[in-house]
Amino acid sequence: MSQAFSQTIWLVPLYALSGAILAILWSPGIIRQTGPRPSGYLNTLMTLVALVHSVLALLETWHQPVKYLSFQWLNAADLNISFDLEISSITIGALLLVTGLNLIAQIYAIGYMEMDWGWARFFSLMALFEAGISTLVLCNSLFFSYVVLEILTLGTYLLIGLWFNQSLVVTGARDAFLTKRVGDLILLMGVVALLPLAGTWNYTELAEWAKTTTIDSNIATLLCLALIAGPLGKCAQFPLHLWLDEAMEGPMPATVLRNTIVVSTGAWVLIKLQPVLALSPVASNVMIGIGAVTAIGASLIALAQIDIKRSLSYSVSAYMGLVFIAVGTQQDEIALKLLFTYAIAMSLLVTSIGGVVLNTITQDLTQYGGLWSRRPISGICYLVGAASLVAFPPLGCFWTLTEMADALWSNYPGLVGVLIVVNGLTAFSLTREFSLIFGGKPKLMTVRSPEGLWLLVLPMTFLMGFALHVPILLHQWNLLPEWENLNSNVITSLVVSTLVGAGTSALIYLNQKISKPIKLKPKAVQDFFTYDLYTAQFYRLTIVFVVGLISQIVYWFDRYLVDGAINLIGLVTIFSGQSLKYNSSGQTQFYFLSIFLGVSLFIGVVCLPLFFQFTSFISP
Repeated sequence: MSQAFSQTIWLVPLYALSGAILAILWSPGIIRQTGPRPSGYLNTLMTLVALVHSVLALLETWHQPVKYLSFQWLNAADLNISFDLEISSITIGALLLVTGLNLIAQIYAIGYMEMDWGWARFFSLMALFEAGISTLVLCNSLFFSYVVLEILTLGTYLLIGLWFNQSLVVTGARDAFLTKRVGDLILLMGVVALLPLAGTWNYTELAEWAKTTTIDSNIATLLCLALIAGPLGKCAQFPLHLWLDEAMEGPMPATVLRNTIVVSTGAWVLIKLQPVLALSPVASNVMIGIGAVTAIGASLIALAQIDIKRSLSYSVSAYMGLVFIAVGTQQDEIALKLLFTYAIAMSLLVTSIGGVVLNTITQDLTQYGGLWSRRPISGICYLVGAASLVAFPPLGCFWTLTEMADALWSNYPGLVGVLIVVNGLTAFSLTREFSLIFGGKPKLMTVRSPEGLWLLVLPMTFLMGFALHVPILLHQWNLLPEWENLNSNVITSLVVSTLVGAGTSALIYLNQKISKPIKLKPKAVQDFFTYDLYTAQFYRLTIVFVVGLISQIVYWFDRYLVDGAINLIGLVTIFSGQSLKYNSSGQTQFYFLSIFLGVSLFIGVVCLPLFFQFTSFISP
């Protein structure tokens, strides 16, 4: 069988990168006759080529052994860095998901951003994301994975700040960049420290090294904690989660990627590093703890949000927390399946509400209502996406959540409770959003809100069909768990939590007799969740205060000590010069006097030690 497409799979990131470079030609000032729209069509075409290449490569590698490619990048002294690629069904399958969702997002963007003149910048950045994430999933090197993550961090900043004339957009882009940089800086320490210990950055070789190493437990703990820090920020986990909330100021088509595969980049690196992370039980427990706290905390925060995009963003953090739990408990395969089923469901949710936000011109849930009769396709797509995200049989996440809970039942029963609670809260949150948007009576903002352009509806309906077929695909790929081997108590608990959460939410938010918005008593409890557990205020009172205090101390030291010393020298120099100018009278006797005084002072300084020695010699 020919292996041409799998052996040239490294071309897939280059397709997107070439589209990004060519799109610059349609930026303002270069090609004005056609306007910026060809840049979008060109990038969409290149993404389609990448998708087709990935499909053909997957057919070649299906049920085939893993293959590796290596390209020499740097060889200097004792440092040898190569760019390694892994060609397998898993990596190419992930590549297929990346290019497929990117194609959906770009088609969606053509309709969503029809009147926007920033097409060249937007589609170039979308292509940069596609190229970066495609490289990441193929890359078999921790070093180059870190490089790609840094590029994606920059891309996040630029894409969130696309509409840079708005103050909230600028703030969101800045905060997202700085928050990610905190995790990236600590990750860099771990990447640098790992090389002298393991002698390689290759993931495959790192896994072999982890099996036989006798590294000290304290060093292993510090190393693993540093390696966790980067994915912690990428996956928007506590306490580095605020960036995803503020990133919602960016365009909706970019949110399709950000809420699905961009946040999954950190999880992908975490899964690849799992053999190394298993060296430290402390690090594994930290991952489990962070994942559990984020999953429950973010699910609760989502309930108190009135911005639809922000409410969904906290559900993203919650599910990434479940991925952290899966990796921390050494369930790598389940983590990969959860990333797949979650990405399809979340992308469907984002596209279904994107057209609503575009036509209604608001993201405030309290301004919505009665859209079921006006936008039935969007409503059906939202319901399918919500059902696919929670444990609702037989759709996608039902199988992954059930399999994960079944694997945790014997050793981590408390984590099964976390899954049940998160599933129930997510079902409540998604039903709340659906009820406020599509239920009830039309309001002022929703009286005239028809279905959007076909470029918005087509990707949405395609994703709905794909989400409905996910269980069939999992069955065809032999990825579904055996039904008879699953714990019936686990299945029942998850399904009941879904029904209780969704039913309670529908009972509250579809009941016209209950006044909206819902207000909790005491109000302090509602404010606690509305304001993100006061995380921003906590940052302001701790980290921001300490950094500000240090800055003030450094300023005082620089202003009064460093500058003061320099100014003192300057004053002495000026005073000396002013004093000496009085000797410049043109009269010879003053010059002789100055020379005589200078020579006398010099002789006195030189002879002063001899004088002290002489006096000590003659003294009794």
